[in-house]
Amino acid sequence: MIKITLPDGSVREYEKGTTAHQIALSISEGLARNVLAAEVNGEVWDSSRPIEHDATVKLLTWNDDEGKSTFWHSSAHLLAEALEALYPGTKFGIGPAIETGFYYDVDFGDRDFSSDDLRKIEDKMLELAKTKETFERKAVSKSDALAYFTEKGDEYKLDLIKDLEDGKITFYSQGNFTDLCRGPHIPHTGFIKALKLTNVAGAYWRGDESRKQLTRIYGVSFPKQSELTEYIQRIEEAKKRDHRKLGKELELFTFSEKVGLGLPLWLPKGTALRERLVSFLQKAQQKAGYDQVITPHIGHKNLYITSGHYDKYGADSFQPIKTPQEGEEFFLKPMNCPHHCEIYKSKPRSYKDLPVRLAEFGTVYRYEQSGELHGLTRVRGFTQDDAHLFCRPDQVKEEFKKVIDLVLYVFKALGFDEYIAQVSLRDPENKSKYIGSDENWILAENAIIEAAAEKGLPTVVETGEAAFYGPKLDFMVKDALGRKWQLGTIQVDYNLPERFELEYTGSDNQKHRPVMIHRAPFGSLERFVAVLIEHCAGNFPLWLTPEQFIVLPISEKFEEYGKKVLDSLNNSDIRGLIDLRDEKIGRKIRDAEVKKLPYMLIIGEKEMQDGMVSVRKHGEGDKGSMTIEEFKSLLLDEIKIK
Repeated sequence: MIKITLPDGSVREYEKGTTAHQIALSISEGLARNVLAAEVNGEVWDSSRPIEHDATVKLLTWNDDEGKSTFWHSSAHLLAEALEALYPGTKFGIGPAIETGFYYDVDFGDRDFSSDDLRKIEDKMLELAKTKETFERKAVSKSDALAYFTEKGDEYKLDLIKDLEDGKITFYSQGNFTDLCRGPHIPHTGFIKALKLTNVAGAYWRGDESRKQLTRIYGVSFPKQSELTEYIQRIEEAKKRDHRKLGKELELFTFSEKVGLGLPLWLPKGTALRERLVSFLQKAQQKAGYDQVITPHIGHKNLYITSGHYDKYGADSFQPIKTPQEGEEFFLKPMNCPHHCEIYKSKPRSYKDLPVRLAEFGTVYRYEQSGELHGLTRVRGFTQDDAHLFCRPDQVKEEFKKVIDLVLYVFKALGFDEYIAQVSLRDPENKSKYIGSDENWILAENAIIEAAAEKGLPTVVETGEAAFYGPKLDFMVKDALGRKWQLGTIQVDYNLPERFELEYTGSDNQKHRPVMIHRAPFGSLERFVAVLIEHCAGNFPLWLTPEQFIVLPISEKFEEYGKKVLDSLNNSDIRGLIDLRDEKIGRKIRDAEVKKLPYMLIIGEKEMQDGMVSVRKHGEGDKGSMTIEEFKSLLLDEIKIK
């Protein structure tokens, strides 16, 4: 017999070799019908896999993230099976689950393929799903795995097998299709009741531009048709909110091929919005004891060799900037932290001086492949709301907690009410990816875990997601459509202070090493603005929006009074403009609605005679007549509340 501990803490005994499905069946038939996989001692397994030892078991359904991931990974295998049936000779790369669905990278050879073929593939997938094919797991030797895919002629699988350890290789089969896969998978294809192939794109094999470009087919699937219908509705709403579309309509930013791909140009209205975000955070930082600094857009190669960034990211940086001096190399700044280390080091520091908090809205540059660029969310030049705190070891936890408070203040002010904090730790089985001693890593990881717990943050732990120099706390924000975005980040770093030989004189008059905290509540201004646009559909908070009102005279006769209204409000630090076009008032109102201007002040004969304005609010309609002072109070109160 083996002992199985369930999530509620209860312990049940089962025969050795019992499966998660059998455990579910012993609880209720309804539960067993919905179990997709199981988490066994923290690892996700097939629900049909025998459990041979005492274990902690969590039964996974569609309501669990791991359950959805297993469902979507199995759907990727179903896609591959359908492709092999429809297009014999197709070769397969990888087919993982992603945050919202799955994809498979495939090589069709000389066969033409386009998005027009997707409907036929969907029909084949649904046909196969209805047969309720079981996913069979089989352990194979490395030699047998190589032999199988050599005979099949699939060089991509052979390339993957080369890196795998003998004795840890498994195949999964369903129907007539067999794939190299670690799993896990759902019990059978019949769970997949609704699906849609959403997109076709190109993807270089293993992300290497020098290798063949494969066809990447994206899809999403669900256990109910109604959920697919809801998903399609969300996608349509997301298209309306696309920050690239709204950014153009609202005249916030643009791109130019002559300037270069991935290098945004901020237009006047977008610049005004961006500067208000900067001012907002600068005021909050000033109150929290930060000092503002400015560093150059370039740095000497030796700076990044010292920091370790060159060894880790040299290939992903821009080409060196040559100078007339022989052998001298500079790089466009890929990050701000090495520069801030040198600022800290510019004068002697005492334990009484710490913490030192250096903040900068610093523009950095990183080379992203052209196929990965996407509006403002993936660019080659972006501005980080960066800050680096240098503190004593006994100050780390308290400073970390203060940074958490600052991040949450930013989220609240901008309407991001749902979030989860991701504690990103290093992979203990792949320590070569990271720099620094085990002792420092343990100290840093514990500081983050304890600070997050003491602040009562909802957290999830992700092993292997740490930065190469230290663990971090990433804030995963949920937007109005339920999508997750990684925005604010806080990182503890014992390593850069060592590499730069940073010091302070302690109370014992001896030299000590400070601890460094990296933090960026926005993450980057570009990405943050993109997420904010899509979250609020371009209807920015009143305090942030570039123009808070527009004056709409009914005819030329009322323009002078309209200008007086405009001047009065502008003089009270309320931002607006006036529409003097020779258009009917209905057209002016419609255009103001499209531009998402928060308030419209309509002026005609009665308003001019009474010294009033007729107020309309974007998306809500008529708010009645008010004096100019009443309207001022309305706006200022709304701004103050937000």
